[in-house]
Amino acid sequence: MLGKCLENVKEKTPLIHNITNYVTVNDVANALLASGGSPIMSDEPDDVSDITSICGGLNINIGTLNKNSIEAMFISGKKSKELGHIVLLDPVGAGASKLRTETALKIMEEIKPHIIRGNVSEIKTLALGSGTTKGVDADAADVVTEENLDSMVEFAKTFSKKLGAVIAITGAIDLVADSERCYVIRNGSPIMSRITGTGCMLSGLSTAYAVANPDNITEAVAASVCLMGLAGEIGVSNMKDGEGNSSLRNHIIDAIYTMDAEKLIEGAKYEVR
Repeated sequence: MLGKCLENVKEKTPLIHNITNYVTVNDVANALLASGGSPIMSDEPDDVSDITSICGGLNINIGTLNKNSIEAMFISGKKSKELGHIVLLDPVGAGASKLRTETALKIMEEIKPHIIRGNVSEIKTLALGSGTTKGVDADAADVVTEENLDSMVEFAKTFSKKLGAVIAITGAIDLVADSERCYVIRNGSPIMSRITGTGCMLSGLSTAYAVANPDNITEAVAASVCLMGLAGEIGVSNMKDGEGNSSLRNHIIDAIYTMDAEKLIEGAKYEVR
């Protein structure tokens, strides 16, 4: 139940280690705090093993890679694997450069994340081993639509079965799949694309939700995706005349903070296939 997933986050206050990009690190931290979770940010190779050890989950975001952060990702990932912690991979821009693509593929192979969350282009790149991505955004030809929904649901389930990981494909229509079921989620607003960081915030939230609900990771990730989309809808509805995308960011974080189980259950728009 989606509402129970939310309540478990607020009750358990999962501590999440985030190796995330410096464009959105503050937003990820604030979204986690708003949800009831607790963030730690560290990408120093000499620091991350200790930090990972005290956390319950690891959120790896490859948005602004450098040699130090890549080393830190593998140290943290292997430590998390050793401790049995939840690991999420956000392959930002996979397909846009050789470094991003190869790093994401190597993380998949060596660390075996429990969750992979990205846009269609990024996820297809990982499934095929190569691809093209327009910066950190999905290619215009790579979108989940009502017309290709059946085939995309099957793709997500098949990729999940191959990896043994929950696959979250986010866009106008969101998909959260394991090998047997796929949540098709229609929450959100197109205006959310006018601010940077909503996907990064979601990856932090999805990690926290999975850590707080380890026996039902698929539904936990689906709950976090519904939460983020619904927070976007509420954030847009709360914008006043004269406010723009900077204000929207704050409204979204406020909506995450004030979300409760009843609001989430009432506002979540999803079906399971």
